[in-house]
Amino acid sequence: MPNLTDNNLNSGTVTAFFDTREAANKAVDGLVAAGVSRDKVSVASEAGGAQTAKAEYDKGFWESLKDLFMPEEDRYAYAEGLRRGGTVVSVRTTEADYDRALEILDAEGAVNLEEREATWRSEGWKGHQGSDYRDAASNLGASTATSSPAAKSRVPPTSSAPATSIPTGKDEVIPVYEEQLSVGKRDVNHGRVRVRSYVVEKPVSEQVNLRNETVQVERKSVDRPVGATDAMFQDRVIEAEEHAEEAVIGKEARVREEITLKKTSEDKTRTVSDTVRSTKVDIEDERAPGGVRKPMP
Repeated sequence: MPNLTDNNLNSGTVTAFFDTREAANKAVDGLVAAGVSRDKVSVASEAGGAQTAKAEYDKGFWESLKDLFMPEEDRYAYAEGLRRGGTVVSVRTTEADYDRALEILDAEGAVNLEEREATWRSEGWKGHQGSDYRDAASNLGASTATSSPAAKSRVPPTSSAPATSIPTGKDEVIPVYEEQLSVGKRDVNHGRVRVRSYVVEKPVSEQVNLRNETVQVERKSVDRPVGATDAMFQDRVIEAEEHAEEAVIGKEARVREEITLKKTSEDKTRTVSDTVRSTKVDIEDERAPGGVRKPMP
């Protein structure tokens, strides 16, 4: 399976192992056809060494891998793969085209390195022993399991903590710690909604037609004979009333809108993720030849 090594947030390197040079070349051709620049691809095999179009890779393929902060165990496994006749392809890629490069390498038969390591170990390969990887790279032609002088002198890595000698008859205890994730709940105020009603006044005006009556008294001089219908020398009273219309204001209150404030609640399930720490213990038994390192679960 290809291995991704990040250099920064936007770029990284994908490294894959192939059993044959032909499969590696097909993967390189597929990468170039997909738009990956040829000078971003490095190919290494035991026979040909590191091959690249960039002068900056002249310092050696393995030193380049070390600059990419690849775990030393992976570099050691790649060295064993090269010793067994395989080929390694390394592609400098960006985050945008990383997935495409990974698909191409997988499609062309990139080997699952973890599974291959398990097979090699069943055949006697001891794997990474903690020495400088340059020792392994310089002995690709020899058996890394038994023939290499560097392999014979390797010892398991030691802890940076000072060793404590245990007196006879006394026990020393190393506590094994493990954090457990505890998830609780708390009420968080997200603010409030307040509805307030108050009275405001605004001037309004309407037009209305009003009728106004007036009484006028006219007096004029005449000179005519008295007629038969004239009532002479009788008391008489006539009167007329004046009327005028005036505006009368009346107001009626009506409900125009209703505001309802309602509060509801719902339950939902949320996945909370975090990291927990635990203590792992490695037992180094130097009584066996070459030393044995046994990790405890």
